[in-house]
Amino acid sequence: MDVEILSRIQFAFTVAFHYIYPPLSIGLGLIMVVFETIYIRTKKKEYEVLAKFWTKIFAITFGIGVVTGIVMEFEFGTNWATYSRYVGDIFGSALAAEGIFAFALESSALGILLFGWNRVKPWVHLVATWAVFLGSMFSAVWIVIANSWQQTPAGYHIVGEGMQARAEIVDFWAMVFNPSSVDRLTHVWIGAFLAGTFLILSVHAYYILKGRHVLLSKKAFKITLVVATISSLAQLFTGHNSAEGVAENQPAKLAALEGHYEANAPADLYLFGWVDQKNEEVYGLKIPGGLSFMLYQDFDTPVTGLDEFAKEDRPSQVNAVFQFYHIMVAIGMFLIGLSLFALWQWKKGKLFTQKWLLWTFVFTAILPQIANQVGWFAAEMGRQPWVVYGLLRTSDALSKSVQANQVLFSLILFFIVYTILFLLFVYLMNKAIQKGPESDIDFDEGSLNKEITKVIS
Repeated sequence: MDVEILSRIQFAFTVAFHYIYPPLSIGLGLIMVVFETIYIRTKKKEYEVLAKFWTKIFAITFGIGVVTGIVMEFEFGTNWATYSRYVGDIFGSALAAEGIFAFALESSALGILLFGWNRVKPWVHLVATWAVFLGSMFSAVWIVIANSWQQTPAGYHIVGEGMQARAEIVDFWAMVFNPSSVDRLTHVWIGAFLAGTFLILSVHAYYILKGRHVLLSKKAFKITLVVATISSLAQLFTGHNSAEGVAENQPAKLAALEGHYEANAPADLYLFGWVDQKNEEVYGLKIPGGLSFMLYQDFDTPVTGLDEFAKEDRPSQVNAVFQFYHIMVAIGMFLIGLSLFALWQWKKGKLFTQKWLLWTFVFTAILPQIANQVGWFAAEMGRQPWVVYGLLRTSDALSKSVQANQVLFSLILFFIVYTILFLLFVYLMNKAIQKGPESDIDFDEGSLNKEITKVIS
């Protein structure tokens, strides 16, 4: 493989691995705030116990996330020097803002969050919890803005020519509110909420099935289920808004997402399928004109297809983009259905009496993570062959002095180190979950445990 492919694989691997943790941090932070706020308002100790327990899980996730995020900044300079020079003024301001307004807030309050339970007043600790949560949210803001500028550049002008060209900001707020940033940010935030809430639902469903911490878990499960349901439904709307933005600003990407080739014809909406790039055909189950209707509320409105673009200006892996996108959509619809079904069972009084439903929640924790990953792959691969859409090609963004063997060697090292970090993460998470919430309070779980265990057995 050549330098470009290896460098893309390396960056994709490091970003994908890092992206496991920040969404979890944001989602867990949201529920930590909810539990602790309920505790402050009601003075019921069980919510303090839940807040403390999930703070420990948050700390593990946050720590691994910080470590895995450092590598990417070095890759900008080692593998993508031309790209770094081209976008340095744009990214520099966004990443500086992230450090000043987000990471500083998050890290400065983290010590109080982790070690201040018995050292500061409850309301002070709640403020720290909010600060950490908001810091993680603000961090996502600036990272997404930087990435969205690559997708839909705005508020800049080009200085220099050829390989020495670079983009400079002429309107900071136009750069911040570029055409895709708001839609992408809300989509990322809600994806993070889903990652965190479904992890919490998974753990507490497991406790109920095993007859452990049943009263705590029932309360945690119900509260989190409400947040997860709202988030899953909201993701449907943010996804639709994002698709409309892609149709307007990146029509080649939208065409790849649905495998739409005809230059000017109504576009079908595929539930699933397979793209034959050689023959420019898609085989699968579709709604004729469905994409046209989704975008324009008319089944017959033409949608720009891939044939409108020269082959060198299209995504090279249309089938991969198509598959990643449809996996994301399928998972999103499943989470909506599962959440609504669980709410219905709650209303009927059967939420905790169906073993199969609880086991479904146990194993569903992985699905938001998969959706986040494949959604990111679809977005980034759909932007190709541009690293900055319409301005800088990926093939031109590479460092000129880096050799393929050097990239391969570092990729192998990263794989080994990240595998060790992932195993450490799984070990620490499993240890914390197996130990469970710590409390010397009698929640009168004895009879309730026996009742629940008897029913689900």
